[in-house]
Amino acid sequence: MNFTPRIKQLLKRHWVSLALIGLVAFMWFRPPAWVSDLNQPLPNLTFTTLDGRMGTLEGLRGKVVLVNFWATWCPYCRHEMPAMQAFYQAYQAQGFEILAFSVDDDPAKVESFLRENGYTFPVLMANAEQSHAFGDTTRLPTSFIIDKNGRLRHKISGQVHYGRLQNLVDPLLTPKPGVQK
Repeated sequence: MNFTPRIKQLLKRHWVSLALIGLVAFMWFRPPAWVSDLNQPLPNLTFTTLDGRMGTLEGLRGKVVLVNFWATWCPYCRHEMPAMQAFYQAYQAQGFEILAFSVDDDPAKVESFLRENGYTFPVLMANAEQSHAFGDTTRLPTSFIIDKNGRLRHKISGQVHYGRLQNLVDPLLTPKPGVQK
């Protein structure tokens, strides 16, 4: 049986639908995100992780930090989490840290989600002060990259993926000789 004429006929009739399906698949695996370059100081915030560790952004100086605002009900947030975990595991020893601020209302639900998925990076429940310090994030997911000197360097409106993190974080971890970051 020769399928070529049937495939040609299917493509001729449904090319728009097939193109849309392809676009949706591409957007799911490589979703758009808008990256803004920043260079601004960040106020010193205090935080407490879900596992009870207390800290400050000032205490993370010397590390490159990804601050991520997310929620368990956000499909794009859920989709970016495995890449964040993989990047965290690969780069933590080089001075990379994550602070994932959940905007969920129920810490128990967040803890359950983290446990079920094996995420090990630090997670916090976001409060108004923390959200305000980052410009009152209104879209999820939204992430910020803080350099080793405690300055906001990038804002990512949309989903992060491993390659995007690598492109933004690598130069901050290992600056080129003679270039001051």
